[in-house]
Amino acid sequence: MNAAERLYWAAGVRSAATGLTGVILGLALAERGFGAGTLGLVVGAGLAGGAAGTALVAWYGDGAGRRALLLAATALTALGYGAVALAPSAALLVLTAFLGLLNGFGRDRGPAQTLDLGMLAGVAADADRTRLFSRYTFIQDVAGAVGALGAGLPAIVRAVAPVPLDTAYRAVFAGLALVTGISLILYAGLPTAAGHAGALRGGLPHDPVVRRRIGGLAALTALDSIGGGFLAGSILSYWFFRRFGLAPEALGVLFFAARALNAVSYMAAERLARRFGLVRTMVFTHLPSSGFLLALPLVGTAWAAVGLFLAREALVQMDVPTRQSYIAAVTPAGTRTFALGVTGIVRSAGWAVGAPLAGVAMGALGIAAPLYAGAALKVLYDVALFRAFRHVRPPEEEGSHFRT
Repeated sequence: MNAAERLYWAAGVRSAATGLTGVILGLALAERGFGAGTLGLVVGAGLAGGAAGTALVAWYGDGAGRRALLLAATALTALGYGAVALAPSAALLVLTAFLGLLNGFGRDRGPAQTLDLGMLAGVAADADRTRLFSRYTFIQDVAGAVGALGAGLPAIVRAVAPVPLDTAYRAVFAGLALVTGISLILYAGLPTAAGHAGALRGGLPHDPVVRRRIGGLAALTALDSIGGGFLAGSILSYWFFRRFGLAPEALGVLFFAARALNAVSYMAAERLARRFGLVRTMVFTHLPSSGFLLALPLVGTAWAAVGLFLAREALVQMDVPTRQSYIAAVTPAGTRTFALGVTGIVRSAGWAVGAPLAGVAMGALGIAAPLYAGAALKVLYDVALFRAFRHVRPPEEEGSHFRT
């Protein structure tokens, strides 16, 4: 098994566990008598721990050795799952959620992903980098969806052994801690050359051109993610419920279909990038998706709205692997993990800012306000990205047929 395959499998295991956690964490805490306030604190603490961990690997990852940091992050995650199973009090749950990088968001984000991408870029030839990144993102999303389908595991535990539901939830989280050991084994087997930065300095780059490039990409990522915060899944599902009265069961099917289209689109993004270039693929798939979003509040039937929404979902995530590949391509090897980490941190911060603003806008201006605001911010991001970076080409596009 080569380094890329090990990274794929380890990310798949982690994403499946994250997908399951995103569904059952609140249910498990409620079964133990904890309220919504505690759930919010636990989820917030886990995301804060993930952001802190991402900041650390962004700063030290290229200098300290990526494999060692991957092993440490994965071990902490296993301890986090174990703590959910065993922690007796809310205060201890919050503390261990932070230290254990507990991800209640449901999507695999955090320091391990940043390190994975830095290592993938290091083992990939320039011509293969976007393909590897697209495959990685595809595996993440598919594994996360499969993990979410495991929400019935506590019931299966109770069918096998007549235990209280709380005990069944604890058993599932203990199982997740054990399953995370698979990722530890996979990471431990990575070649030293792939996982250790050696002479790479890491940290903040001294080259002012590189600093400006990373700063520009981070600022644009923040703008895009604020727009994404306006369009969080919970916001969109609420809009469908209020506008057309879609039942929860129908919304579940709708968003499962949306995630499936997201996953398939990653493979299409890689093919488009080979033909048109990374920046063009990012911009000219993203812009039409915003157009579909702007049209969504104007349609009069649920079926038309569903069609527009799914058309948007088939395009909107194509910029994810292409952007990751582009960031890795246009930054030096010694600052690659730093660049990927910084953009990952501002993306999380942007989501955190956009989501509450969406609630304010919805209350003050109507339920369609977040759709318009989110689409407008994403259009602004696309235009600014194209203007700022259309001449900054990754190595595989230098001297090629791509035109600006």
